[in-house]
Amino acid sequence: MNVTADIVKQLRERTGAGMMECKKALVDSGGDLDAAAELMRKHGLAKADKKAARVAAEGVIAIESAAEGHAAAMVEVNCETDFVAREQDFRAFAQAVAREALQGHPGSLEALLETRVGGESLEERRRALVAKIGENIGVRRFTLLTSAAHLGRYTHGSRIGALVALKGGTAELAHDLAMHVAASSPRYLSVRDVPPAILEKEREILTEQARGEGKPPEIVLKMVEGRLRKSLGEITLLGQPFVKDPDVTVEKLLKGAGAEVSAFERFEVGAGIEKKQENFVAEVMAQVKGATTAPRT
Repeated sequence: MNVTADIVKQLRERTGAGMMECKKALVDSGGDLDAAAELMRKHGLAKADKKAARVAAEGVIAIESAAEGHAAAMVEVNCETDFVAREQDFRAFAQAVAREALQGHPGSLEALLETRVGGESLEERRRALVAKIGENIGVRRFTLLTSAAHLGRYTHGSRIGALVALKGGTAELAHDLAMHVAASSPRYLSVRDVPPAILEKEREILTEQARGEGKPPEIVLKMVEGRLRKSLGEITLLGQPFVKDPDVTVEKLLKGAGAEVSAFERFEVGAGIEKKQENFVAEVMAQVKGATTAPRT
């Protein structure tokens, strides 16, 4: 049958796929635009599954806040390259995920991806986007924070995001603390929140270091406790020097403002994801070696 350039163009705009793929789908579907789009979507879903094994360590952090400002959702959506991370459709998808997380309060990532928007689930939209863009795309994690008083939010570019739920204080303080969390990356709120196993491990390491300096046991004990306080201050929000005034700890800042942090979250794109290190020289040499040793026919 005759497939016109105009209908191919319409299908390309609708699916974002290549010209030849669109033409073939139109031929296979007898020129029916809707049937061709459905056929390509089915093929796209299959291609998306094949891409799922590829490492996606780039991406964006998206935050969506409620109108009254007392609730917010933050999500990390990953892709394979920073080029795609800047792509408008990818960013729109990430923001849609954050919006649905805020509105639906899902209990798990699976429940979030099952959320239906405009007749399709977020998971279906993700797969369609994989087919269109050609990279593995994944929703890695999300969090929801609420506060009866103030909820601070801050994004550094699109790679780091932070939320802080504050009791008392002001909206400006909540924002400043979110900025602090983004910059200083505290692991725990206070010393009380540090797991005992981590506390003991840190004490053990510091003890060995002090003993290596040849100090008497009673001096070692004092040195360890002093260094432990310093170490804990570095990893707890309350113990850290405030980024806008390093002479004051966050704990003292909060006391002065009559405020209290009830919860905080920090996301950084790709944190903890092991990126594949490509060795192109070794790859080329392996191909050359394979070509020279392959039996001739």
